[in-house]
Amino acid sequence: MGIRHILVHLDSGERTAVRLALATELATRFGARVTALFAQSDRYGPGIVARRAGPALEEAAAAAKAAAEAACAAAGVACEWWQLLHGERNHVVAETVICARYADLAVFGQYDPAGDAPVPEDLVEQVILNSGRPVLVVPAAGSYATVGRRALVAWNGSREAARALGDSMPFLAGADAVTVLSLRGAVESSVAGRVPPVDIAAHLASHGVTAEVDLVPPNEAGVTNMILNRGADLASDLLVMGAYGNYGFPFGLRGSNTRNILREMTMPVLFAH
Repeated sequence: MGIRHILVHLDSGERTAVRLALATELATRFGARVTALFAQSDRYGPGIVARRAGPALEEAAAAAKAAAEAACAAAGVACEWWQLLHGERNHVVAETVICARYADLAVFGQYDPAGDAPVPEDLVEQVILNSGRPVLVVPAAGSYATVGRRALVAWNGSREAARALGDSMPFLAGADAVTVLSLRGAVESSVAGRVPPVDIAAHLASHGVTAEVDLVPPNEAGVTNMILNRGADLASDLLVMGAYGNYGFPFGLRGSNTRNILREMTMPVLFAH
């Protein structure tokens, strides 16, 4: 399935402009429409009598809507506006997860504890784990006019990794370079001769994607640094990886690699669960 509908999360933070620019670039690339979703916590809490946004939240939403309409008009892409009813924390998380299910790709920003956007700390994690959609997370620093020209795929043969690989195919098919960082080395050697000769590069080639494969042994303590360092070495502008509810890779490794990547990312990351 191609990417025909992109949801981009907006709030009152400065990084909204970065996400908007990237969402409209992707919409142009894939021939998609954009839905701008305004969702953030109300600093002063929702109305006591009725669950509704306070004046400050309404003002922030109006500014975000104007920015979204201007960005989409400049890019020549169709734009739709969605706004949550109020900013109570549980409402923001639950409704944002639901909204993401109605798009082919959701674009969110990395949570920044020192940032200016009043969003729930676990919002992105909840969307990744519960929306059933691929989520492209943009780092809290840097500019990203485009993503996916030099892609790095973290591969361990798991269900989540397979889901992320499939969801990222529109990006990989148009990439200039694709590298697969395979973390299955130790597992493959332990079952040599007992399973079919699985080959991730051959699978990608069947989709017209030429990929280089780096085989590395899984190492719980160093997975995050290994992935990010390899991405830096390759000048990657997109990391593709599966996300895990226990925040670790399978095969006995139960660390916090997914959460670590969410905290330390240095490039946009496409997550799927």
